[in-house]
Amino acid sequence: MQSKIEEAIDLLSKDWKIEPIIRDFVLGKRNDASDFQIKINDVIFHIPYLSVDDGYILWKCYWPDCHNCCNRQGRLPLTSSDLITISKNMKYGRVSDFIKNETNVNTWEEKGPTGNSIIMTMINLKRKSDETQAEDGTHIRCRFLDQKGYCGLHPSRPGVCYLYPFSSWLENEKGRARVHATFQFTGDCPGFYFAKSVDEMKEILTEYSKVIYDYTMSSSRTNRENFGYVSMGL
Repeated sequence: MQSKIEEAIDLLSKDWKIEPIIRDFVLGKRNDASDFQIKINDVIFHIPYLSVDDGYILWKCYWPDCHNCCNRQGRLPLTSSDLITISKNMKYGRVSDFIKNETNVNTWEEKGPTGNSIIMTMINLKRKSDETQAEDGTHIRCRFLDQKGYCGLHPSRPGVCYLYPFSSWLENEKGRARVHATFQFTGDCPGFYFAKSVDEMKEILTEYSKVIYDYTMSSSRTNRENFGYVSMGL
């Protein structure tokens, strides 16, 4: 995994200036990082804090100048609402036909909280028309990305696309599901930067809090007994 991240950030550095402090952090060369938590609406965000430099790793999006996340797409898991909206966008009369023709379905077994087996299913949108299950998790340019960096599915693109570069998960807090989110550091996004205060990112966190909450609560990977993890990483 670390070699893949280093390869990704080396590729990114050819087109974007990456701060040395960001590069070292992403490559795991900092040992002073801790978890700073901030609650925005219904989401607890986990922001890396670097004690030696007394500051935070923050993020902003460079679209439309950058669409590297779509050029190096790892996978596109779909929620039940994604299946309905995207199939309709692609002119399918039945969701089942959309799933058959446009997605790959992965099934695996996980242990539940009582030790029982739970069958989990993830439905991934094909990033190219002939994508195979063996290519899941590999970097592929999304077929819906046009030459100007616009998404051919927008605004009905997968929820996970709106989520990036965050990943999210659920924790059981006194019997209630609490949504948490943090950054994905895959080496593919040039938007990370170092700052002395989290305040300058609060507007972005507020905007993303609703997207993250809605997506995480509706994700097809979420099992209410064994809270699941949602990520678009490598």
